Amino acid sequence: MAIAENQPHLKKRVGLVGVVMFGAGTAIGVSIFSVLAPAAKAAGSGLLLAVAIAAVPMILFATLYSFLSSALPKSGASYEWPRQFIHPSVGFLISWLRILGNVGAIVVLAFVLVSYLGAAIALPLKPTMAAIITVIFFLNYLGVSVAARVQTVLMVALLVALGVFVWFGAPQASFATIGALTARGWFAIATAVPLMISLFLGIESSAEIGEEVRDAERTIPRGIALAVLLTAIVYIAISATALGLVGPTRLAASPAPLLEAAKGPMGRLAEPLILTAAVVSILKTLNATALVFSRAIFAMGRSGALPPALGRISARFGTPHVALLVCYIAAMLGLFMPQSLTFLLLAVNIPTMLKYMSSSLSAVNIARFHPEIYAHAVFRPARDTVIALGWTGIFMGLAILVAGLGADWRPYALIGAWAVIGILYWLIDARRREATAI
Repeated sequence: MAIAENQPHLKKRVGLVGVVMFGAGTAIGVSIFSVLAPAAKAAGSGLLLAVAIAAVPMILFATLYSFLSSALPKSGASYEWPRQFIHPSVGFLISWLRILGNVGAIVVLAFVLVSYLGAAIALPLKPTMAAIITVIFFLNYLGVSVAARVQTVLMVALLVALGVFVWFGAPQASFATIGALTARGWFAIATAVPLMISLFLGIESSAEIGEEVRDAERTIPRGIALAVLLTAIVYIAISATALGLVGPTRLAASPAPLLEAAKGPMGRLAEPLILTAAVVSILKTLNATALVFSRAIFAMGRSGALPPALGRISARFGTPHVALLVCYIAAMLGLFMPQSLTFLLLAVNIPTMLKYMSSSLSAVNIARFHPEIYAHAVFRPARDTVIALGWTGIFMGLAILVAGLGADWRPYALIGAWAVIGILYWLIDARRREATAI
């Protein structure tokens, strides 16, 4: 749907630094402060191998997102690409499931943030979570440039804090404390992989604001590559240091694993440092998650898959203000979800894997059936390479989904029920769409 020149439109206010900060900033967030405990419980020291295995599909997905963004940058890209290159119903269902996934992600972030703050000061859980969510959505309402500046400042602060942890902790870490990486077997390591995937989720998040990035065809692929490199370096350093300081048993039993690891080498400095890092990291990821969530809902409203009001843009701030409000309300309702981290992480990861799989198939279809769009891409691997990577991404995503069943089946049931509701909505709304088309 074309936008008239005199109508409000999304503003291109994000450059390369902002793209890197949104990608690495989304990935380097809540997971490093929360996932180490359940991963250590599942795989022991094998969590280090799980990290390495989890990185492989994410690098592949990052490559495909770089290609897609270079060929056709879109805001709400993970909805727009499947809608155009697979089927409108696929784009709708993926984004519909991601509503639940994004709500789960926001709840996880707010929950872990309050848990870390609780180590220093007593706070009421739900009211504090609600206040944090409110502030984040307000910042996003003010504009993408405000969100980008906040993201950059928070990311720099986080890297400084985590660097201090590694500087003090690495000299005292030992291989003996880590132990044998395969002590619990490869099945246990495979079970931990879907949890460790959450370490890398969001690497491609800048693709979701494609229409708001300057020179997006070049900037997004470069930014994703730099985000992958930065994220890998940080996670390798942090995971190995924490495991080498306290071992898998203590990590698994701790509600704040990085704080537990930092207490030995840093003493009384550990609490303020790790709490500061946790607060900065989680706020940063919350910021990016709210941004991506709202753009998906905006894209669905703009295309007519959801009520058109969701596609409105604020004339003053250039933000999808109605979509932001709906996402905010959904996030607040998410405060009533179960507080189990394993449950919530899988509720986030399942729709995300489906998103990656649909985007992978979109890349395959562009390479096979849309030579004019393929030729437009600035980052353009060979056509056969794109097709091979796309099918590999689909199979990897499916394998990760199957492996997650061993951790907790309940999120799969919840996602399935939400999918049924979405399918019913799509079928009932089909009559409206047909009438509009006529």
